[in-house]
Order: sequence, then C-alpha cells, then structure tokens
Amino acid sequence: MSNQRLVELAVGLFILAAFGALLVLAFEVSGLNRLSGGDTYNVSATFNNIGGLRVRAPVKVGGVEIGSVESIRLNQDNYEATVTLALEGDKPHLPKDSSASILTEGLLGSKYISIQPGFDTEMLANNDTIDETHSAMILENLVGQFLYKTSGKGKDNK
Repeated sequence: MSNQRLVELAVGLFILAAFGALLVLAFEVSGLNRLSGGDTYNVSATFNNIGGLRVRAPVKVGGVEIGSVESIRLNQDNYEATVTLALEGDKPHLPKDSSASILTEGLLGSKYISIQPGFDTEMLANNDTIDETHSAMILENLVGQFLYKTSGKGKDNK
C-alpha cells in the first residue's frame, strides 16, 4: 500500500470517528437517550404556571434524576397545566403524599421537576396524581411585585 493510500485511509477513519462522536453528543444534548428501553410508569401533576418547563425535562429526587417530563397539556376546565411524568420503574417508587416543584438549574438555567418524597406508606402507581404541587417562580413577576411595592402604590407603603 502506498503512503497516499494510508493517509487517505487515516483521514477517512478520522472523519468517521468525528461523525460518531458528533452523533453521541447530539443524543446527549437532546436528551433522546433518556429512559430508552427502560420500564417506566406515568404520574401526573397539575401546576398553575410551568414557567418554561419543556417535554423531556428531568425529574429529580434529591438531585438524582429518576425520570423525565413525558407530556404537557392545558386543562380546558381550569386553564392549568397538567404535566405527565415518566418515572423509571427500577427506581424506588415514591409515597402518595409526595410533592412536586418546578425549579431552575442555576440562576438562569433550564427548568426541571423536583419531587420531595412524603411519608405515606402507600406508593404512587401508574397513572396516579401528585396532589401537592408548587409552580415555577417567574422572575419577571417577582421583579414586578418588588417594583410595585417600592413605588409607594402597594397597600403596605403609605
């Protein structure tokens, strides 16, 4: 084999390896590899405001990822968001009196759902509902409330 053929072969292998690494990176960033092929069960929760929560956002307990957001839909009766969570079946099931909160990773990071386990002896099963929820904190609303109170127009300021 000539030197030129060896160089062409090495460049071709390098391009294939780079393409493979790019493909793996794309799956990691998009979150498409989460919960693939694993046994899951669905739990729903209703929130007043989801504040930018997305499908495939992580669901965590104590900082450990145990699932992801499966779907988000608007309840036409009360105009609240119903979020369906796909929780990994191989993780311990959560007590029925657990609570769910929408939190932000860091100051300006992406949203995720944090579940605080309760103390009930009965566990959540497939298609159960988490009753106690805490909606996302919307930074714009907090700033608006602060400005309204400090401007002297609030009831507390006279």
